[in-house]
Amino acid sequence: MAQSVLIVDDAAFMRMMIKDILVKNGYNVVGEAENGDVAVEKYQELNPDLVTMDITMPEKDGITALKEIKAINPDATIIMCSAMGQQAMVIDAIQAGAKDFIVKPFQADRVIEAVSKALA
Repeated sequence: MAQSVLIVDDAAFMRMMIKDILVKNGYNVVGEAENGDVAVEKYQELNPDLVTMDITMPEKDGITALKEIKAINPDATIIMCSAMGQQAMVIDAIQAGAKDFIVKPFQADRVIEAVSKALA
């Protein structure tokens, strides 16, 4: 069975880009969320194998959502997505339990490398 992924990003265009890359590479995108609040709800509902999480979002940012998901499931596999220049936040995310991070704009090979490594 294909491994399930929840995509979290406030930009629909970014969600679509990641979804396209993942689906083409055999992953099953089971859900999408536009902010951290929805991400935590969907995580509990869908229990995906992996979450791609944007850092900067309205209502609840990715690092807060990451910590909440890790509190629900310490084994959750989460990869952070960030724009250039967010190194400090990426470090916070890794310390909070993120497995890896990918930088926007997304490069398909880097996304797949991060996802397959995180799920290995």
